[in-house]
Amino acid sequence: MSLAMDRVGFRATPDELLPALDPRVELVVLARSLVPEGYDDHLAGHITIKQDDGTFLCNPWFLPWDEFGPDDVIRIDLDGTVVEGDWPAPLGIPLHLELHKRRHDVNVALHHHSHWGSVWANASRIPPYPDQSSLLGGGTLVLVDEYEGGVSSSDLAAHAVEAMAGADMALLANHGVFVTGTSVRAVHQRAVALEHRCKMAWRVEALGGGTSLPEQIRAQFGKSDGNGFIGFWEAMARRVLKREPELLEWRPS
Repeated sequence: MSLAMDRVGFRATPDELLPALDPRVELVVLARSLVPEGYDDHLAGHITIKQDDGTFLCNPWFLPWDEFGPDDVIRIDLDGTVVEGDWPAPLGIPLHLELHKRRHDVNVALHHHSHWGSVWANASRIPPYPDQSSLLGGGTLVLVDEYEGGVSSSDLAAHAVEAMAGADMALLANHGVFVTGTSVRAVHQRAVALEHRCKMAWRVEALGGGTSLPEQIRAQFGKSDGNGFIGFWEAMARRVLKREPELLEWRPS
């Protein structure tokens, strides 16, 4: 896979920057691209991608994000029943199911215990915006400030989702992060920006503090649905595909 183009006046489209990927491959690439960003807490973490028939593609339980492949991706219904695939659903999948039941605007959802996001979640604090990279992907971030237990319980998962209201992202106190969006592109951008924000805010605070970006700038970036930065997702996806070129050849059996 190579890119050859005239850079002068060039305006790329997604298809010119990244080959079309099967949805299962896209899920794998999303997970792989986020592991080096800090989303690598062993077996933790789950992603759901809504399908046209109302089911969801999901990474399987028992396999970490840097191990599972397209053949391991499962398909579940809104009750969490595996309707396709050989692996069980992740234990915390009720968090996603309760979200999708209430938020029909969300096509992709991601939960994990990322390195720096979990620091702020465990401190029950929303980090400031230390720089412009913290704003990429837009969306709103809230703190769900009541830890009631693991989200493997539908009741506790429902409480967490209801506490989010209409927010796009959440820090789940004493737990981790939850990122939603209309597309894989949006969730990738938001997940990367959130982890960057949490990391840089901690470092700036360790130096004695700094100045958060002005409100008008935050409001401007916050309007983004996460789909406007063409090239960011494609570049990170190509990194994965260069390491694992066999993903480009994968086809459903």
